Amino acid sequence: MKSQSRKNDKSKNSLLLLPTVADTEKSVSTLRSKVTDYLQLGLEGASNTRRAYAADLRHYRQWCQTHQERPVPIPTEALCMYLAFAAETDKWATIQRRLSAVRKLHDLQGVDYPVQDRQVQTVLEGIRRTIGVRQQQSPAFSVDEFREVIQSLDVTNPQQLRDKVVLLLGFTGAFRRSELVALNLEDLLFTSEGAIIRMRRSKTNQYGDHEEKALFTHADADLCPVQTLHHWMAQRPERGPLLVRFRKGSEPGLVRLTNERLSDKSVARLVKHYLGEQYSAHSLRASFVTIAKLNGADDLEVMQQTKHKTSAMIQRYTRVANVTKFNAGKKLGL
Repeated sequence: MKSQSRKNDKSKNSLLLLPTVADTEKSVSTLRSKVTDYLQLGLEGASNTRRAYAADLRHYRQWCQTHQERPVPIPTEALCMYLAFAAETDKWATIQRRLSAVRKLHDLQGVDYPVQDRQVQTVLEGIRRTIGVRQQQSPAFSVDEFREVIQSLDVTNPQQLRDKVVLLLGFTGAFRRSELVALNLEDLLFTSEGAIIRMRRSKTNQYGDHEEKALFTHADADLCPVQTLHHWMAQRPERGPLLVRFRKGSEPGLVRLTNERLSDKSVARLVKHYLGEQYSAHSLRASFVTIAKLNGADDLEVMQQTKHKTSAMIQRYTRVANVTKFNAGKKLGL
């Protein structure tokens, strides 16, 4: 009898462990919600991409409203007219970006997008032939220009010290501005040769794969990114954003160090302030590639720092305005 009772107790316990209909429905509902979230994230892409598309979608919706066209799904003829409108003022790269934003809008709402329609493709071909496809690239500065700016900064001034870190890291690390401002203090590891910086995510590393960049010590302390980092980190806590903002202090002329992460737009303004209006934040990266190539670095060495995936991108990034500087015509033996 006791044995039978124990069997009955086990049976009851096993029944208690089985999920109820309500539990199953709740689990399915939770999973469906997660699937929806993952689909949304998969379609939207990286946060930087979403921000870039926002302005393009405002441009697109404004045109649709003005011309009384439905934005989703956009009729083929309306899309062709929108492209013709954009071609009046936009460069080819901008038109491509706007198209990507409109495609993303259609994808998110699960409707067809007529960009592959023969009429649309023919209009795009006509636009390419009319306005051309050449992109305006951020210029590269010379190493002498950069050295002069870096040596002029006063490291006893906290704000100039921060700016020096931005410029030195952006150039010697070949960082994109979004990568630069995303760095945290805990991402740095100092070594006997210099420093290793761990990259959590980047344009070419969307999924948080292992990725690192190296910084090397320089004999001249004024030009050394590693020593400059040491000076800067002495004023910072152990964790949190590496590059932060300053705010005006209570007295005129004084600034207060905050723990607010520096924005990528601030990096762009900072580059223009010190190096000149003709340069952009991307000039730091383009200058690294150009100067390294002119000094004899091969593509693989450059790619180790830039994290480009192909040599073709290195060629695209190399800014050699004077065609005589980097030309095989000098090596013909005549």
